Amino acid sequence: MINKDVVYQLVAEFLQGKDCFLTDVSVSKDNSIVVEIDSKQGVDIYTCCEINNFIELNLNRDIEDYSLEVGSAGITSPFKVKKQYEKNIGNEVEVLSGGKKIFGILKEVGDDYFVVEVEKKEKGSRIVNHEQLRFSYTEVKYTKYNLKFN
Repeated sequence: MINKDVVYQLVAEFLQGKDCFLTDVSVSKDNSIVVEIDSKQGVDIYTCCEINNFIELNLNRDIEDYSLEVGSAGITSPFKVKKQYEKNIGNEVEVLSGGKKIFGILKEVGDDYFVVEVEKKEKGSRIVNHEQLRFSYTEVKYTKYNLKFN
């Protein structure tokens, strides 16, 4: 079986100095490799092809056959790395924590936490207060960009 760490290192080497970053690598038991990348400006097909070709050049199919898929992190997929949180500062996110879905604006990202500003309406009033909620990455089930259609 192909070692996930080997693929991770190859992609990290390729992305060094580029604006893209690695969000996930998975290798199944049947050597199906899936690489997921992201960028502040989005990911184009050309970058995915370049990474695919780089991996192909550095893994030997004669030793071990595999399938390879390189793509971008889905816009509504949960965040997997801190850089995805940083990319989304100022955007509305959905956080699932303690069995509750919380919607708000991602305001701050730290090494072990992030802050989301939520709106709270006072009962029986039209007054809206803004409250900042701080979460540790380990206490949330997921955080993702909240895509809205108007």
